Amino acid sequence: MEKIPVIYWSGTGNTKLMAEAVAEGIGTAADLKSVSDITPEQAAEYSALALGCSAMGAEVLEEYEFEPFFTALEPFFGRGKRVVIFGSYGWGGSYMSDWEQRIKAAGAELIAPRGTFGYLGAPDEAMAESCRELGAALAKA
Repeated sequence: MEKIPVIYWSGTGNTKLMAEAVAEGIGTAADLKSVSDITPEQAAEYSALALGCSAMGAEVLEEYEFEPFFTALEPFFGRGKRVVIFGSYGWGGSYMSDWEQRIKAAGAELIAPRGTFGYLGAPDEAMAESCRELGAALAKA
């Protein structure tokens, strides 16, 4: 069974908790990694990816680690990669729809039930269950 990396950046720990729940949903194929623990080239070798990042500043991906990683990874999406994205935010959450559009434009397939899952504030059990469902959907795709 091919591993599915769950790659995340978390400033406060909320997105890390989401990543752990996504990994639970994926099951034994999950490979949980902080974005600093994998290169874009290594991530490109997988056919499916779970990517998590919290919103920063004016509703953007974290600018020093995650955004450069994601920008370098985007050219590899045209190979039919299956992707889910998730993250936490303190207001708005519009960065998720911007991120989703970038993924679609690059040629990746966002997986149902929701290829995108953003969460306002501190995690709770409902958030964890939604993340587990997201991971399970990716594993089944």
